Amino acid sequence: MKRRTWLLVAALGLIVVLAIVVRRSNVWTVLTLLDADKRVANFRHFAEIFPSRPVHRSGEPFQFARAPRALDVRITYGGATRSLDEFLQRTVTTGLLVVKDDRIVYERCFLGATEDSLLTSFSMAKSFVSALVGVAIEDGRIANVDRPVTDYVPELKGSGYDGVPIKHILQMSSGVHFNEDYASWTSDVNIMFAKSFILGTPINAYPTGLRAERRSGEKFNYISVDTQVLGMLLVHATGTPLAADLEEKIWAPLGMERDAAWVTDREGSEGMEYGFCCLNATLRDYAKFGRLYLRGGDWNGRRVVPERWVRESVVPDRPDLRHSGEYFPDWTIGYQYQWWVPDGPDGEFMAIGVWGQYIYVNPRRNMVIVKTAVDPDFDDRDMENLAAFRAIAAAS
Repeated sequence: MKRRTWLLVAALGLIVVLAIVVRRSNVWTVLTLLDADKRVANFRHFAEIFPSRPVHRSGEPFQFARAPRALDVRITYGGATRSLDEFLQRTVTTGLLVVKDDRIVYERCFLGATEDSLLTSFSMAKSFVSALVGVAIEDGRIANVDRPVTDYVPELKGSGYDGVPIKHILQMSSGVHFNEDYASWTSDVNIMFAKSFILGTPINAYPTGLRAERRSGEKFNYISVDTQVLGMLLVHATGTPLAADLEEKIWAPLGMERDAAWVTDREGSEGMEYGFCCLNATLRDYAKFGRLYLRGGDWNGRRVVPERWVRESVVPDRPDLRHSGEYFPDWTIGYQYQWWVPDGPDGEFMAIGVWGQYIYVNPRRNMVIVKTAVDPDFDDRDMENLAAFRAIAAAS
């Protein structure tokens, strides 16, 4: 009996010690990252919470002209009409920036964020990766989108990505089995994060163990691991970390005003960026990327991204890509090369990240809108946010 009691006390003591160690380590930070009382601050401190690689600001910063004005906007969605302020509060907005005709007409930050805050992108990073693929093709580092990804990333041979054309991966149509359910702790996306963030497993190890569930190019199926594979492709093709590639090909030419940071799986030179996630930048610098695509890849007379690539990236070219249909039944939004493409007359396209992150581009209105948020109801808000962006565009 005494021995059992001693063992029980020892076990409880070990649990207490482990709990203290966990609380004092990065593991506790990861486990509590999305807690309601922490996530607002965490979303603007990702580069401090996790290992990251800097993306240095330009030596020749570009600044938007300013022509601020009040936006008298009423947003009608789901049978309700709200003011802009009501909508921003409802969607737990941390920042909203509206650029019209190359002028900032509206800029507000909330919940402790400022115009200098590095706000995390979540999946908006995917659109930056797409741009880098286009540049790598133009530079001759990648032959074309029809080449199998395993021509460049040999460690994926034998996986579900073996022989899959780069184009199908850009279109989230790799055919690889991967569960993107954020609400399930046992989903692939959460296991992938846990293995990397908590156990220290290299993020690039996860795709090598995945298998195909259908032929590639057969069906749109949004899975973040596809973008990680594009990141692997870029590193192999260019011989450069993603952050350094972004700095050289996008950040410097666009005159970005602030250093950005891209979260990596490990510290130091061995770290790999999360290609599908977690770029951290200011509202204005995100807006410059939107402006680049608004102008067809041209930046004040300098060709940064090939015009053909920009056009190709935002026009869905298969019926299942023109409407997200089965995947998002209530959406009237399609998909192409890591960009979301709403159905409408203005030629709009968007980069979207979970928890309410957006870069919205409206060519007909010559407008870019950037919105960041910490919205727990983000799954149900994308069409409402699109309605808000359209209302802003019509009123500006």
